[in-house]
Amino acid sequence: MERAEKMALLDRGLTRAAEAIGDVTPAVMALYYARYPEAAASFEHHGLGKTAALEGEMVENCLYCLMHCIDRRGEIDILLETSVPHHHFTLDVSLGWYRGMVDATIDVIAETVPAEASDELALWTEIRGIMDAIFAECRTLLPEEGVEAG
Repeated sequence: MERAEKMALLDRGLTRAAEAIGDVTPAVMALYYARYPEAAASFEHHGLGKTAALEGEMVENCLYCLMHCIDRRGEIDILLETSVPHHHFTLDVSLGWYRGMVDATIDVIAETVPAEASDELALWTEIRGIMDAIFAECRTLLPEEGVEAG
């Protein structure tokens, strides 16, 4: 599948998710906190009284990475290779938590894809693979003892 086809499928999927769910942030955060309940305290702490705004910003950042990992892979590599260590060392946010937010975002969107849209489902599998590869690269930037299995 060519890049233009992938971008059209991505646009179709994101549009469908927005129409079906509206703002995906509450659904993403509910799934994320179900998987990582201890992360809620971190969002409360770092949100400084504006937890919902921080949650929205983080989901927006995930969506940006997912929307551009195909056509701007180098940009997403650089973004995450700086952001992941910052979150780890400065904010005490593990790679597992970070990656979990991206996975929750993918899962919420992918749940809106009809079963018969195999091309679109394949695209989300490809996007997850790209993100997995980027996170594997980021793992090398962190000390071994501080890295959660993702």
